[in-house]
Amino acid sequence: MKGWALVGAAAILGGALILGLQYLTVDYAARQAQMQHEQALLDLLPSASYDNHPLEQPLAIDSQPLANSQLHGGYLATSANQPSAVLLRLQANGYVGPIELLIAIGSDGRLLGIKTLQQSETPSLGGHISEPGNPWMEAFKRRSQEDRAPFDQMTGATVTSRAVINAVHDALRYFDEHRPSLLEPGVHE
Repeated sequence: MKGWALVGAAAILGGALILGLQYLTVDYAARQAQMQHEQALLDLLPSASYDNHPLEQPLAIDSQPLANSQLHGGYLATSANQPSAVLLRLQANGYVGPIELLIAIGSDGRLLGIKTLQQSETPSLGGHISEPGNPWMEAFKRRSQEDRAPFDQMTGATVTSRAVINAVHDALRYFDEHRPSLLEPGVHE
């Protein structure tokens, strides 16, 4: 009887150890996946341009319609406790459906980058906006509201191009109109 009790205790202990390791591993994997997701969003910002966790500093922006898109919120990036960039989440209507964008604007009002968060555009045409390093999307960098040169459209994807361009203009206009409240240090803490 003593042998069976020892085997039973070992089995229970072994099962508990396996469940405990499984619990710790799942939690670690979830944290790693979250960190990768956050880093994928933040790759719009030059790494030396911020020292905070922007996604943990949401801006006090209510979801609201803009001229050609819907603003869904934003985040503040800081460096040495000074605002360095704003990330705005917008949604525009594409050819097939909604296009969700994350638009990074430096404190100087210039675009740092645009990332497509979600879209359902035609893969061989407008769907290219989701491809990393897309040259058309990259061409927006360093542009500002004051630039008078028009944004070029993506060949063969007029509706998608127009939706993205209009959302970028909306983001730049919103930033210019709300710059003091978006960049005021300490307000978002």
